[in-house]
Amino acid sequence: MLRHTRLDAESADYLAAREELRLAEIELMRHRERVAAQRRALPPGPPVDDYVFLEGPAGLDSGDAPVREVTLSELFTAPDRPLIVYHFMYGKLQTSPCPMCTLWIDGFNGIAHHLGRNADFAVAAAADPPTLRQHSRNRGWDRLRLLSCGDSTFKYDLGSEDKDGEQDSTVSVFTRDGDGTVRHVYSAHPRLADDIAERGIDLLAPVWHLLDLTPRGRGDWYPSIDY
Repeated sequence: MLRHTRLDAESADYLAAREELRLAEIELMRHRERVAAQRRALPPGPPVDDYVFLEGPAGLDSGDAPVREVTLSELFTAPDRPLIVYHFMYGKLQTSPCPMCTLWIDGFNGIAHHLGRNADFAVAAAADPPTLRQHSRNRGWDRLRLLSCGDSTFKYDLGSEDKDGEQDSTVSVFTRDGDGTVRHVYSAHPRLADDIAERGIDLLAPVWHLLDLTPRGRGDWYPSIDY
């Protein structure tokens, strides 16, 4: 077995603690894989409405090109492909773009071309198309399908918006049957329990995991849209 490093100054106490940590990391990996298998084994989800979104053209040079209507079923680009939708906290009572969502979407934009080899992906927000497009330009998002759904019940039905228009971040997965029926497979929210308010979808952002590798950890740091 390869050592973790080749530093000669590692103490016996350090090596023992590092080995204990390695075994814990192996168990964590195996547990994540068990949870992922349990998620994949979910039975077919319920059919959902074919919601209508407003979509602007992708790319930073799209100018003021007109938006078009697109349905949920039309977001699937091929048979047997899942669709992942990230619910962006922007619009209605969320009058400014959520910094945490923005951090996540920055990352999604960077890996969209890889993700697209296996799944379809889109970002949905209650913000109107011009507002959403402007934030997209500010952030340099050029690989994402950005959807406005403020006039539909999509976010409310999926639990990322309450009756007053308060927004929440959520990730949802859909499939499409051979007859065109769209089914909701899975959704996850930041709040997993009363004592877990913001950690439920941490796995979507590598920033947290890189910070967790450091002695200081993530601490009380919070992202901003000012950088």
